[in-house]
Amino acid sequence: MTTKTSQIIPLEHETRSALPTNEAARHLTRAEQTLRLWACKEDGPIRPIRINGRLAWSVAELRRLLEV
Repeated sequence: MTTKTSQIIPLEHETRSALPTNEAARHLTRAEQTLRLWACKEDGPIRPIRINGRLAWSVAELRRLLEV
């Protein structure tokens, strides 16, 4: 069995406008479920965009939050 290890792209080099929950969680060093909870309760430091029922997290907001 092989494990999937992927390198995270630094936010200052990120070209996408939004990231999926798993990548946003890695940048924020939080569990994915924490971000989902923020989305449900709408009380986290950042709010997601919903695209066809899926959560996407704004790269600009992540940069602002992390002061990148």
